[in-house]
Amino acid sequence: MAVRAESNQEPWPQGFRGESPGGCRFALAGPGKVGTSLALWLIAGGAELAAVASRDPRRPLDGRLPAAPRLPLGELSSAGLDLLLLTVADPALSAVAEQLAARPQARVVLHASGPLDARPLHPLRRLGSEVGTLHPLRAFPEVLAAPAPGTFYGLDGDPGAVALGRRLAAAWDGEAAVVPAERRALYHLAATLAAGGVTTVVAAIAELIERAGLPEELLAANLRLMDGALEATRRAVRERAAAAELDRAITGPAARGDLATLELQREALRALAPELLPLVAALQDEALRRGRRLRRRAAPGAEAREMGDEIDQKAISSLRQTPPVRNPERE
Repeated sequence: MAVRAESNQEPWPQGFRGESPGGCRFALAGPGKVGTSLALWLIAGGAELAAVASRDPRRPLDGRLPAAPRLPLGELSSAGLDLLLLTVADPALSAVAEQLAARPQARVVLHASGPLDARPLHPLRRLGSEVGTLHPLRAFPEVLAAPAPGTFYGLDGDPGAVALGRRLAAAWDGEAAVVPAERRALYHLAATLAAGGVTTVVAAIAELIERAGLPEELLAANLRLMDGALEATRRAVRERAAAAELDRAITGPAARGDLATLELQREALRALAPELLPLVAALQDEALRRGRRLRRRAAPGAEAREMGDEIDQKAISSLRQTPPVRNPERE
Protein backbone atom coordinates (compact mmCIF):
# COMPACT_ATOMS: atom_id res chain seq x y z
CA MET A 1 0.00 0.00 0.00
CA ALA A 2 1.08 3.59 -0.50
CA VAL A 3 2.72 5.38 2.39
CA ARG A 4 0.66 8.33 3.54
CA ALA A 5 2.53 11.62 3.84
CA GLU A 6 1.18 12.32 7.30
CA SER A 7 2.51 9.02 8.62
CA ASN A 8 6.05 10.29 8.13
CA GLN A 9 5.86 13.05 10.72
CA GLU A 10 7.07 10.72 13.47
CA PRO A 11 10.74 11.27 14.40
CA TRP A 12 11.65 7.74 13.29
CA PRO A 13 9.96 4.63 11.91
CA GLN A 14 7.50 3.11 14.32
CA GLY A 15 9.08 -0.34 13.98
CA PHE A 16 12.06 0.73 16.09
CA ARG A 17 12.05 -0.08 19.79
CA GLY A 18 14.67 1.26 22.18
CA GLU A 19 18.14 1.99 20.83
CA SER A 20 18.40 -1.03 18.54
CA PRO A 21 16.78 -1.46 15.11
CA GLY A 22 14.89 -4.50 16.35
CA GLY A 23 11.45 -4.65 14.74
CA CYS A 24 12.50 -2.58 11.74
CA ARG A 25 11.57 -3.98 8.33
CA PHE A 26 13.67 -2.68 5.46
CA ALA A 27 14.53 -3.17 1.81
CA LEU A 28 17.93 -2.88 0.17
CA ALA A 29 18.31 -1.38 -3.31
CA GLY A 30 21.86 -1.79 -4.57
CA PRO A 31 23.48 -4.72 -2.72
CA GLY A 32 27.10 -3.67 -3.22
CA LYS A 33 29.75 -3.55 -0.52
CA VAL A 34 28.35 -0.52 1.30
CA GLY A 35 24.69 -1.54 1.05
CA THR A 36 25.36 -5.12 2.07
CA SER A 37 27.44 -3.95 5.03
CA LEU A 38 24.71 -1.61 6.29
CA ALA A 39 22.13 -4.35 5.81
CA LEU A 40 24.20 -6.79 7.87
CA TRP A 41 24.54 -4.19 10.64
CA LEU A 42 20.78 -3.69 10.69
CA ILE A 43 20.10 -7.43 10.72
CA ALA A 44 22.56 -7.96 13.58
CA GLY A 45 20.47 -5.50 15.60
CA GLY A 46 17.26 -7.42 14.98
CA ALA A 47 15.98 -5.78 11.78
CA GLU A 48 14.26 -7.81 9.07
CA LEU A 49 15.37 -7.68 5.43
CA ALA A 50 12.13 -7.76 3.43
CA ALA A 51 13.42 -7.38 -0.14
CA VAL A 52 16.54 -6.84 -2.23
CA ALA A 53 16.51 -4.97 -5.54
CA SER A 54 19.30 -4.63 -8.08
CA ARG A 55 19.88 -4.14 -11.79
CA ASP A 56 20.63 -7.84 -12.11
CA PRO A 57 18.55 -9.89 -9.64
CA ARG A 58 20.38 -13.05 -10.75
CA ARG A 59 23.71 -11.79 -9.45
CA PRO A 60 24.69 -13.72 -6.28
CA LEU A 61 24.34 -11.91 -2.98
CA ASP A 62 26.67 -12.04 -0.02
CA GLY A 63 26.01 -15.39 1.66
CA ARG A 64 25.59 -13.73 5.06
CA LEU A 65 22.38 -12.01 3.96
CA PRO A 66 19.21 -13.94 4.80
CA ALA A 67 16.91 -15.13 2.06
CA ALA A 68 14.62 -12.37 0.80
CA PRO A 69 12.64 -11.71 -2.40
CA ARG A 70 14.86 -10.50 -5.27
CA LEU A 71 13.51 -7.85 -7.67
CA PRO A 72 14.73 -5.68 -10.52
CA LEU A 73 15.18 -2.07 -9.39
CA GLY A 74 12.29 -0.89 -11.54
CA GLU A 75 9.84 -3.29 -9.87
CA LEU A 76 10.60 -2.52 -6.22
CA SER A 77 7.82 -1.14 -4.03
CA SER A 78 8.89 -0.93 -0.40
CA ALA A 79 5.55 0.55 0.76
CA GLY A 80 4.72 -0.40 4.33
CA LEU A 81 8.36 -0.90 5.31
CA ASP A 82 10.20 1.31 7.77
CA LEU A 83 13.28 1.92 5.65
CA LEU A 84 14.62 1.68 2.12
CA LEU A 85 18.41 1.71 1.85
CA LEU A 86 19.25 3.06 -1.61
CA THR A 87 22.95 2.34 -2.08
CA VAL A 88 23.53 2.43 -5.82
CA ALA A 89 26.54 4.22 -7.34
CA ASP A 90 26.50 8.01 -7.03
CA PRO A 91 26.13 8.73 -10.77
CA ALA A 92 23.04 6.49 -10.94
CA LEU A 93 21.36 7.77 -7.77
CA SER A 94 19.09 10.43 -9.31
CA ALA A 95 17.90 8.19 -12.14
CA VAL A 96 17.20 5.25 -9.82
CA ALA A 97 15.32 7.49 -7.37
CA GLU A 98 13.15 8.79 -10.20
CA GLN A 99 12.50 5.22 -11.31
CA LEU A 100 11.56 4.09 -7.80
CA ALA A 101 9.27 7.12 -7.35
CA ALA A 102 6.80 5.51 -9.76
CA ARG A 103 5.75 3.22 -6.89
CA PRO A 104 5.12 3.82 -3.17
CA GLN A 105 8.24 3.32 -1.09
CA ALA A 106 9.20 3.03 2.58
CA ARG A 107 8.48 5.57 5.26
CA VAL A 108 12.14 6.68 5.15
CA VAL A 109 14.60 6.36 2.25
CA LEU A 110 18.31 6.83 2.97
CA HIS A 111 21.25 6.84 0.60
CA ALA A 112 24.88 6.39 1.70
CA SER A 113 26.71 8.79 -0.62
CA GLY A 114 29.34 11.10 0.80
CA PRO A 115 29.42 14.00 -1.69
CA LEU A 116 25.67 14.00 -2.44
CA ASP A 117 23.00 15.49 -0.19
CA ALA A 118 19.35 14.41 -0.03
CA ARG A 119 18.25 16.24 -3.19
CA PRO A 120 18.67 13.26 -5.59
CA LEU A 121 16.01 11.47 -3.52
CA HIS A 122 13.43 14.28 -3.66
CA PRO A 123 11.27 12.50 -6.29
CA LEU A 124 10.54 9.87 -3.64
CA ARG A 125 8.72 12.45 -1.54
CA ARG A 126 5.81 12.44 -3.99
CA LEU A 127 4.15 9.44 -2.35
CA GLY A 128 5.10 10.35 1.20
CA SER A 129 8.60 9.03 1.88
CA GLU A 130 10.98 11.13 3.94
CA VAL A 131 14.43 11.15 2.39
CA GLY A 132 17.94 11.70 3.66
CA THR A 133 21.55 10.63 3.78
CA LEU A 134 23.41 8.24 6.05
CA HIS A 135 27.07 8.29 5.02
CA PRO A 136 29.39 6.09 7.11
CA LEU A 137 32.82 7.72 7.18
CA ARG A 138 34.65 4.49 6.52
CA ALA A 139 36.44 2.78 3.69
CA PHE A 140 34.70 -0.33 2.33
CA PRO A 141 37.35 -2.37 0.51
CA GLU A 142 35.07 -5.34 1.19
CA VAL A 143 31.78 -6.09 2.90
CA LEU A 144 32.12 -5.28 6.60
CA ALA A 145 30.07 -7.56 8.82
CA ALA A 146 30.02 -5.21 11.81
CA PRO A 147 30.27 -1.44 12.34
CA ALA A 148 33.36 0.01 13.96
CA PRO A 149 32.61 1.83 17.22
CA GLY A 150 33.13 5.56 16.90
CA THR A 151 32.36 5.71 13.18
CA PHE A 152 31.01 9.10 12.07
CA TYR A 153 27.80 9.22 10.01
CA GLY A 154 27.11 12.25 7.83
CA LEU A 155 23.40 13.12 7.76
CA ASP A 156 21.17 15.36 5.68
CA GLY A 157 17.52 15.53 4.66
CA ASP A 158 14.01 15.56 6.06
CA PRO A 159 13.51 15.62 9.85
CA GLY A 160 12.35 12.01 10.07
CA ALA A 161 15.25 10.80 7.92
CA VAL A 162 17.80 12.70 9.99
CA ALA A 163 16.26 11.41 13.22
CA LEU A 164 16.44 7.86 11.92
CA GLY A 165 20.06 8.37 10.90
CA ARG A 166 20.91 9.56 14.40
CA ARG A 167 19.16 6.56 15.90
CA LEU A 168 21.03 4.12 13.69
CA ALA A 169 24.36 5.79 14.46
CA ALA A 170 23.62 5.45 18.18
CA ALA A 171 22.65 1.79 17.75
CA TRP A 172 25.99 1.22 15.98
CA ASP A 173 27.94 3.02 18.72
CA GLY A 174 28.85 5.83 16.34
CA GLU A 175 28.59 9.59 16.09
CA ALA A 176 26.32 11.53 13.75
CA ALA A 177 25.85 15.12 12.65
CA VAL A 178 24.14 16.94 9.83
CA VAL A 179 26.49 17.94 7.00
CA PRO A 180 24.75 20.76 5.08
CA ALA A 181 24.19 20.36 1.36
CA GLU A 182 26.48 23.27 0.47
CA ARG A 183 29.38 21.67 2.38
CA ARG A 184 29.04 18.06 1.21
CA ALA A 185 31.77 18.33 -1.44
CA LEU A 186 34.33 19.65 1.07
CA TYR A 187 33.20 17.11 3.68
CA HIS A 188 33.83 14.34 1.18
CA LEU A 189 37.13 15.87 0.08
CA ALA A 190 38.37 15.75 3.68
CA ALA A 191 37.37 12.08 3.82
CA THR A 192 39.13 11.23 0.57
CA LEU A 193 42.29 12.99 1.77
CA ALA A 194 42.14 10.96 4.99
CA ALA A 195 41.67 7.64 3.21
CA GLY A 196 42.66 7.76 -0.45
CA GLY A 197 45.16 10.57 0.12
CA VAL A 198 47.08 8.66 2.75
CA THR A 199 47.10 5.50 0.63
CA THR A 200 48.29 7.54 -2.37
CA VAL A 201 51.23 8.77 -0.32
CA VAL A 202 52.03 5.20 0.80
CA ALA A 203 51.87 4.01 -2.82
CA ALA A 204 54.28 6.79 -3.81
CA ILE A 205 56.64 5.76 -1.02
CA ALA A 206 56.51 2.14 -2.19
CA GLU A 207 57.25 3.18 -5.78
CA LEU A 208 60.15 5.37 -4.68
CA ILE A 209 61.69 2.58 -2.60
CA GLU A 210 61.33 0.11 -5.45
CA ARG A 211 62.75 2.39 -8.15
CA ALA A 212 65.64 3.50 -5.95
CA GLY A 213 66.58 -0.09 -5.25
CA LEU A 214 66.26 0.42 -1.51
CA PRO A 215 65.62 -2.49 0.89
CA GLU A 216 62.02 -3.63 0.61
CA GLU A 217 61.80 -3.72 4.41
CA LEU A 218 61.71 0.08 4.30
CA LEU A 219 58.05 0.12 3.32
CA ALA A 220 56.99 -1.60 6.56
CA ALA A 221 59.42 0.62 8.46
CA ASN A 222 57.84 3.73 6.97
CA LEU A 223 54.38 2.47 7.89
CA ARG A 224 55.56 2.17 11.49
CA LEU A 225 56.87 5.73 11.20
CA MET A 226 53.40 6.78 10.03
CA ASP A 227 51.87 5.06 13.05
CA GLY A 228 53.98 7.24 15.34
CA ALA A 229 53.05 10.38 13.42
CA LEU A 230 49.35 9.49 13.60
CA GLU A 231 49.56 8.92 17.34
CA ALA A 232 51.16 12.35 17.80
CA THR A 233 48.38 13.81 15.66
CA ARG A 234 45.71 12.05 17.74
CA ARG A 235 47.22 13.54 20.88
CA ALA A 236 47.13 17.00 19.32
CA VAL A 237 43.48 16.52 18.35
CA ARG A 238 42.57 15.30 21.83
CA GLU A 239 44.26 18.28 23.44
CA ARG A 240 43.05 20.99 21.09
CA ALA A 241 40.87 20.53 18.05
CA ALA A 242 42.00 23.76 16.31
CA ALA A 243 43.73 23.03 13.00
CA ALA A 244 46.59 25.40 13.83
CA GLU A 245 47.53 23.28 16.85
CA LEU A 246 48.16 20.32 14.58
CA ASP A 247 51.12 22.21 13.11
CA ARG A 248 53.13 21.12 16.14
CA ALA A 249 52.69 17.47 15.21
CA ILE A 250 54.29 17.94 11.77
CA THR A 251 57.92 16.85 11.68
CA GLY A 252 60.68 16.76 9.07
CA PRO A 253 62.83 19.27 7.19
CA ALA A 254 59.90 21.14 5.64
CA ALA A 255 58.32 21.78 9.03
CA ARG A 256 61.72 23.04 10.25
CA GLY A 257 62.24 25.26 7.21
CA ASP A 258 65.36 23.33 6.15
CA LEU A 259 65.44 24.42 2.51
CA ALA A 260 68.85 22.90 1.78
CA THR A 261 67.57 19.41 2.61
CA LEU A 262 64.38 19.96 0.61
CA GLU A 263 66.35 20.99 -2.48
CA LEU A 264 68.61 17.96 -2.08
CA GLN A 265 65.56 15.70 -1.92
CA ARG A 266 63.90 17.32 -4.92
CA GLU A 267 67.03 17.13 -7.05
CA ALA A 268 67.33 13.40 -6.29
CA LEU A 269 63.66 12.94 -7.15
CA ARG A 270 64.01 14.86 -10.44
CA ALA A 271 66.71 12.43 -11.50
CA LEU A 272 64.85 9.26 -10.54
CA ALA A 273 61.08 9.83 -10.58
CA PRO A 274 60.15 13.33 -11.80
CA GLU A 275 56.46 12.39 -12.07
CA LEU A 276 56.34 12.23 -8.24
CA LEU A 277 57.60 15.81 -7.90
CA PRO A 278 54.20 17.56 -7.98
CA LEU A 279 52.94 15.42 -5.08
CA VAL A 280 56.13 15.77 -3.03
CA ALA A 281 56.52 19.50 -3.71
CA ALA A 282 52.90 20.19 -2.75
CA LEU A 283 53.25 18.27 0.52
CA GLN A 284 56.56 19.92 1.35
CA ASP A 285 55.33 23.41 0.56
CA GLU A 286 52.24 22.92 2.72
CA ALA A 287 54.49 21.78 5.59
CA LEU A 288 56.66 24.87 4.98
CA ARG A 289 53.60 27.11 5.22
CA ARG A 290 52.47 25.52 8.43
CA GLY A 291 55.96 25.62 9.93
CA ARG A 292 56.15 29.30 9.08
CA ARG A 293 52.82 29.90 10.80
CA LEU A 294 54.03 28.06 13.89
CA ARG A 295 57.23 30.13 14.07
CA ARG A 296 55.26 33.32 13.65
CA ARG A 297 53.10 32.45 16.63
CA ALA A 298 56.20 31.66 18.67
CA ALA A 299 58.10 34.85 17.64
CA PRO A 300 55.64 37.30 16.07
CA GLY A 301 58.27 39.90 15.11
CA ALA A 302 59.62 41.32 11.87
CA GLU A 303 62.49 38.79 11.83
CA ALA A 304 60.08 35.85 11.98
CA ARG A 305 57.92 37.33 9.23
CA GLU A 306 60.93 37.92 6.98
CA MET A 307 62.17 34.37 7.57
CA GLY A 308 58.73 32.97 6.71
CA ASP A 309 58.45 35.12 3.58
CA GLU A 310 61.90 34.00 2.40
CA ILE A 311 61.01 30.34 2.93
CA ASP A 312 57.75 30.75 1.03
CA GLN A 313 59.40 32.50 -1.91
CA LYS A 314 62.16 29.91 -2.21
CA ALA A 315 59.64 27.08 -2.01
CA ILE A 316 57.47 28.65 -4.70
CA SER A 317 60.52 29.21 -6.91
CA SER A 318 61.54 25.60 -6.49
CA LEU A 319 58.03 24.37 -7.26
CA ARG A 320 58.00 26.33 -10.53
CA GLN A 321 60.93 24.21 -11.69
CA THR A 322 58.82 21.08 -11.33
CA PRO A 323 58.18 19.35 -14.69
CA PRO A 324 54.56 19.10 -15.83
CA VAL A 325 52.56 16.14 -14.61
CA ARG A 326 52.63 13.21 -16.96
CA ASN A 327 49.32 11.67 -17.99
CA PRO A 328 50.09 8.10 -19.13
CA GLU A 329 46.62 7.82 -20.69
CA ARG A 330 47.53 10.54 -23.18
CA GLU A 331 50.89 9.09 -24.13
